[in-house]
Amino acid sequence: MSSPETLTLLEAIKNRRSLHTLSDDIKVSDSRIEEILRDAVLYAPSPFNSQSARVVLLVKDEHKKFWDMAFEVAKAAVAPPVFAAAYEPRIKLFRAAYGSILFYDDPATLHEMAEKRPMLKDHLPQLWTMLTAEGLGCNLQHYNPMVDARASQQWNIPATWSLKAQMVFGTPAGPLMQKNSEPLEKRIFTHGTTKE
Repeated sequence: MSSPETLTLLEAIKNRRSLHTLSDDIKVSDSRIEEILRDAVLYAPSPFNSQSARVVLLVKDEHKKFWDMAFEVAKAAVAPPVFAAAYEPRIKLFRAAYGSILFYDDPATLHEMAEKRPMLKDHLPQLWTMLTAEGLGCNLQHYNPMVDARASQQWNIPATWSLKAQMVFGTPAGPLMQKNSEPLEKRIFTHGTTKE
């Protein structure tokens, strides 16, 4: 495999996994991460060019502040044994990373077409792959709606935006998890191709 600086797109796609053990000692500059975010948002397709995706980048102390809030909110909302067994250790892993990207959808941009056509799936995999190509590890979390109000208040995010997910990123600090895949025979169907 190439070094993180020279990963090909195919290598980045192959190496994109949920990495939960991440450190905050990254070699990628904040400006490069911002550039990746700008490109991902600018070039990601959206239903009927609605451009409803919104992202909030939190790094360093702001990232830690988000996961401290998630810790407080989850501790208050979840039964103590479940919190201690499942939420607490995971939130501590996420907090140890360098940053989080909060993914929002601004429904105001979709208001006119909401009744006519269903929304298409979001396009988070492109951004994940772009960060992987920089040598970063990522995982996708869904602590919404528990953290929505607190995050909106903390970072002046419009209350009309709908939080969809949080992508945690940092330097991989644990082993690359094996990717379990369904057999391709169950996932790829061809019609009209020539068999050799």
